[in-house]
Amino acid sequence: MNFKISPENLKLEKVGEILNKNIKLCLSKESVDLITHCRSYLDRKLENNTSPIYGITTGFGSLHNKTISPDQLNKLQENLVMSHACGTGSVVKNDIVKLMLLLKIHALSLGKSGVQVETVQRLIDFFNEGIIPVVYEQGSLGASGDLAPLAHLVLPLLGMGEVMYKGKRYEAGRILKKFGWSPVELKSKEGLALLNGTQFMSAYGVYIIAMAERLSAFADITSAISLEAYDGRLDPFFECIHAIRPHKGQISTAKAFRKILKGSQLISRTKAHVQDPYSFRCIPQVHGASKDAINHAKSVILTEINSVTDNPTIFPDEDLIVSGGNFHGQPLALIFDYLAIALAELGSISERRIYRLIAGQRDLPEFLVANHGLNSGFMIPQYTAASIVSQNKQLCTPSSVDSIPSSNEQEDHVSMGANGATRLLRVAENLERIIAIELFTAIQALEFRRPLKSSQFIEEVVISYRETIPFIKDDKVMYGEIAKSIDFIRNFEIKL
Repeated sequence: MNFKISPENLKLEKVGEILNKNIKLCLSKESVDLITHCRSYLDRKLENNTSPIYGITTGFGSLHNKTISPDQLNKLQENLVMSHACGTGSVVKNDIVKLMLLLKIHALSLGKSGVQVETVQRLIDFFNEGIIPVVYEQGSLGASGDLAPLAHLVLPLLGMGEVMYKGKRYEAGRILKKFGWSPVELKSKEGLALLNGTQFMSAYGVYIIAMAERLSAFADITSAISLEAYDGRLDPFFECIHAIRPHKGQISTAKAFRKILKGSQLISRTKAHVQDPYSFRCIPQVHGASKDAINHAKSVILTEINSVTDNPTIFPDEDLIVSGGNFHGQPLALIFDYLAIALAELGSISERRIYRLIAGQRDLPEFLVANHGLNSGFMIPQYTAASIVSQNKQLCTPSSVDSIPSSNEQEDHVSMGANGATRLLRVAENLERIIAIELFTAIQALEFRRPLKSSQFIEEVVISYRETIPFIKDDKVMYGEIAKSIDFIRNFEIKL
């Protein structure tokens, strides 16, 4: 089954399906026509043009005042790609690079960038054959687009750089030969079209939003188990309390809890205490605010992946070639900072619930083991969670408030959104670990409430969890259980 790349907006759900099901791509006739129309217009324009056109007949950045002779226009684009491949640091995950390819293909297919159909088709060939360019995390300022990462993304089209193929790393030229492909010969404007854009930041955004939505749902499930284990009250989740403060995320969180806990013997029994600590009582408000942040970030990312973000932009029907700033990553940079804080807060409140469960409160044994003293039990998983929460706080220093001028100050304000993107992934991965530790702790604590049962949904979660992670009776090496708990969160199918 193929997915036809067309001018229609990409949906995030479709993007996820394309990646998860290894769906192949192809260009629709409409996209081919748009790309061809734009390229033909640019070729005609250059035949008759005497005025400088940024990045097409001039140098780049502060070299915009340097005119390039007509016979050097193609070489200019090749030099651009080579010179900008200056990334360093860790290699970007394959799934994120594959997203970069998809998003770059889609942006170029909108017919405003002046590329050849052949160039877009080669990107599609890479995607379809599972050829993943080696891209590095560090190098983008998040304005002028993601220049260094995108240079590494497209360098293999020229037979340079490196790629991953079937789990191994190869020189790109070797893979081109394997498939019988010649290096792409870039025409005027094409290097700039390939390098300008926000596809590095956007790919991280798409990847993390899917992760954030899943972690948000699991934060609700895990904290509901913690609430049961702590012998908490249902009152803070009553519909009436949220109707008078109707934030969408708050309402949906409370509703999810009522559904998760429906039919529980534990939640419905008479309580000796009249209220719970904030880490339980304020779950709808805290989790809900993070949900609202995720939804806002999702809307910005959806707009971004369906936008043209290279420069200059070509409008054939209006006879315009406009040098603007759609490559500036500020919209993404701001929501990455916001989302990092929102995810870090889910981890912060989670760690407080872990602490409550091991503190020997409400008839739970200290550290959730018998014979504590001889056994440390769940003392140190809470340490680990606290360490990760602290790191997330440190990582939440905003990237978007920073800017360092570049290109002899022609590019004098940048978004630093790429740093925000890579940092945000670390925050999300840290949150996953924290929630996994809370789940490990909560299910252990729940066993001390037997023979009373929780809801059918929670009991099914517990049964599934116990297939790989046992009750901890006496001290043992537990890092393996934490790793299994992380895997459980990644793979468990949520059916609510």
